[in-house]
Amino acid sequence: MSRYRLNLFIQPEHARRLDELAAKKGVSKSSIVAAALASWLSPDAGDRREAAMAKRLDRLSRQFERLERDQSIQIETLALFIRYYLTVSAAVPEAHQDAARAQGRARFEQFIEQLGRRLLRGRSLVRDVIEEMQPPDHAIGERLDEVAAQAEEHGL
Repeated sequence: MSRYRLNLFIQPEHARRLDELAAKKGVSKSSIVAAALASWLSPDAGDRREAAMAKRLDRLSRQFERLERDQSIQIETLALFIRYYLTVSAAVPEAHQDAARAQGRARFEQFIEQLGRRLLRGRSLVRDVIEEMQPPDHAIGERLDEVAAQAEEHGL
């Protein structure tokens, strides 16, 4: 079997790692490069790379779909809350506007503090409420699973 001589330029870091691997395995650098090249050029190597890439893309697609579904649920939840709040909130008379603004600022600051504490703890309010209110038969969790499955079926 004849061989061809090649002069290649590689990154210094790759050369160092090639030297280390050859010394560790007790083989020539040429045999390592030849094996790597054979693996890269083999027909099934491309299939393996494509399969690995497809698997990763599928996983990323599923993650993106879950994120999109969760975002849709969050937007819908916020919209429903805003509609409810605007429906039940009474207008503040002009004479009480300054006091209402001051109270609003105080409440908002309290909200931001609570949000910061929750984010630092890394816990979800929804999960906390579910755990606190969960009946023995786990009906709430099962219902949430059903709703999530239905939302997923409808592309939410």
